[in-house]
Amino acid sequence: MQRKYDAGILILAICLCLSVCLGGCGIQKEMEEFIASVQQASQTGVQEVQKEEIDQPDADQESETAEEGVQEESEALEEAYDIILESCSKEFIGYHMPDRTFLAWLSAEYGDACIRKIAEAVESGEQDSKLWYELTGNTIHVLWLMYCEQAGFQQYQLENVIWKSCASSKETTFAFTGDVNFAEGYVTTRHLDACPNGIYDCFSEDLLQLMNDTDVMMVNNEFTYSTRGEALKGKAYTFRADPSRAELLHAFGTDIVNLANNHVYDFGPDALLDTIAALDEEEIPHVGAGSNLEEASKPCYFVCNGRKIAIVAATQIERSLNYTKEATEEEPGVLKTLVADKFVKVIKKAKKNSDIVIVVVHWGTEGDSNYGRDQSNLAKEFAEAGADVIIGGHTHCLQGFDMVENVPVIYSLGNFWFSSATLDTGLAKVTIDENGELTLGFIPCIQKNIKTSLVTEESEKQRIFQFMQKHSAPGLIVTEEGILKQEN
Repeated sequence: MQRKYDAGILILAICLCLSVCLGGCGIQKEMEEFIASVQQASQTGVQEVQKEEIDQPDADQESETAEEGVQEESEALEEAYDIILESCSKEFIGYHMPDRTFLAWLSAEYGDACIRKIAEAVESGEQDSKLWYELTGNTIHVLWLMYCEQAGFQQYQLENVIWKSCASSKETTFAFTGDVNFAEGYVTTRHLDACPNGIYDCFSEDLLQLMNDTDVMMVNNEFTYSTRGEALKGKAYTFRADPSRAELLHAFGTDIVNLANNHVYDFGPDALLDTIAALDEEEIPHVGAGSNLEEASKPCYFVCNGRKIAIVAATQIERSLNYTKEATEEEPGVLKTLVADKFVKVIKKAKKNSDIVIVVVHWGTEGDSNYGRDQSNLAKEFAEAGADVIIGGHTHCLQGFDMVENVPVIYSLGNFWFSSATLDTGLAKVTIDENGELTLGFIPCIQKNIKTSLVTEESEKQRIFQFMQKHSAPGLIVTEEGILKQEN
């Protein structure tokens, strides 16, 4: 800066000399005054530059300090990675296989502070798996699914997973029906075909609305969809519907179908395979039966409000006969649980890979509202294997509640739309709140004149709740809202 001002003064001096030589006295005086002003400006500029140089931090030093800060943060993050990977329990990490790539993804999605808090929890020994949800709004099982989906890793984890948007961020609702029958020539279907509005005349409008408003709606499909096969010889009742009837399930807002029952095999293996194909055509997931044992055993997973919920299904029926074939390694059939060992393995696997396991089971004695010891014994095994709630069916009548190993059970939902008789029925309702706490309740309905309706009259509702109370295990209360609770 000083050199620039000096050069300017030199040029002006030369100009002054020339003007003197040329005899311009007036010009000389003006030039002298101008040079003096330039010198003063030069001195001021130098002082300002010097002041700026004093006041302005060294750029290199600033850059060096920033680099050191980044380095320290990076080292701290690496240390947090090491703590998590080396010291976290299998339960805390959901039995998954985290590595630095997963943790880097987690950091990018939710920030370095999230990683540090997880590392602090691991280091302190407070490895509560709820921490993942508190920090991210997703459990570790859901985070792992998100990571696999984005990273292209372990794509098999994404099989049989349905991502659901829920009506409320505060809770997730599941509802379950008893037996439904669309079989050709059967009383329900003949009535349906004679109704001006078809299926919509067979259920009350408020009931259909409630079913469609439920986050996840499950229907027990107590028949087969096919035009193939022969009715099983010797079996008293066999039910087969045209595959086009599968579209009727959409009227209920059906999200999943149970095939683990004693009528889905009524017309043999080909008809069972047709049933699966008809449901696949309608894009309706199903559990409890398959083209082989592996498929019949597969859970269906729903991701709802940041939690991964598994639904698994099996049938105890038939107990003394063998019309409905059990799936094998190579042959189609249902998943059976007359002996619990196979289903227990399915439940354990589902529990390891999800936050909540809903067990659906076909069991009990037809026409008996009192549940049997065989049912309660199986329920105990299911609860010990990891079931969080157990939903039963098959008996064509309602059975009561139980609490087994702190796991809520409803033993049978009876018929939902299955005959011309007047019968009490209803929906089992499972609610999971924002803290992951689960409650089991019952929504009373009535099947009358081949139409199933929501019970709205308070006295009728309480009558049905009292029936459920009477047939429930000791020490349980069915509240006026139909919610199962234990006595204090």
